Amino acid sequence: MRELSASIVIYKSNPAMLLHAIKSFLQSTADSILYLIDNSPSDDARNLISDTRIIYIFNNQNLGFGAGHNVAMKEAMKSPSKYHLVLNPDVYFDQNVIPDLLQFMEANHTIGLTMPKVLYPDGRLQPLCRLLPNPAMLFLRRFFRFHKKLLEKQNLAHELHFSGYNKIMDVPFLSGCFMFLRLDALRQVGLFDERIFLYTEDMDLSRRIHQQFRTVFYPSATIYHHHQRGSYHNVHLLFHNIKSAIRYFNKWGWFFDRERRLINQRTLLKLQNEF
Repeated sequence: MRELSASIVIYKSNPAMLLHAIKSFLQSTADSILYLIDNSPSDDARNLISDTRIIYIFNNQNLGFGAGHNVAMKEAMKSPSKYHLVLNPDVYFDQNVIPDLLQFMEANHTIGLTMPKVLYPDGRLQPLCRLLPNPAMLFLRRFFRFHKKLLEKQNLAHELHFSGYNKIMDVPFLSGCFMFLRLDALRQVGLFDERIFLYTEDMDLSRRIHQQFRTVFYPSATIYHHHQRGSYHNVHLLFHNIKSAIRYFNKWGWFFDRERRLINQRTLLKLQNEF
């Protein structure tokens, strides 16, 4: 029985990085399917495919991050796979990562989503475990990055810096760069919200899974992420960032979101008691 499928959504992606991501996944598993979902204006990436385990789907339009992955996950849910990996094209990892995560998920059936430790290629930590943000926090992080002391104070709690990122943690918001998902959890909570084109779709899906399953940071496995932060350099991507945030808060609540407050309080209390 195939245990795992994965999907990479690409849009004019760097070929070298993409090949590294593809190789990382395929060398980790023998009987898995990788869906390569191409939102690019041309199908040049088709030429990169040399493995029968890759299913290439050219959309001929940019569906967005979540909608692109949904194309693959709808197919995965028809298959005998138990898990699905949402993988960024700028991520790479060693061949022991996937088997380690499979073993962890098999031993913990209440977990719907897990994410490994994420590092920059130079070895620095990417603090991608987060509480659910309020609008003020997102605005501060996006437009006041020059105010380093204020950001450090906010991120100590918001990004859970105090935890040290060296123990297993239940976290309500895990990054979309590498989402190791239980398909049965997706069958219950649904897939990515396709009204969100880019950026907050991972926050939304993490939150919905967290409502019914555990969403867990697993630091024993490590991946590497180039993390290019496109919206900080591209006005078009910044527009999508802002639009997606508006859709997210319209859905869940702006400043009066009682569930967000309770989830964050519960997460902090549990972690503070553990560390």
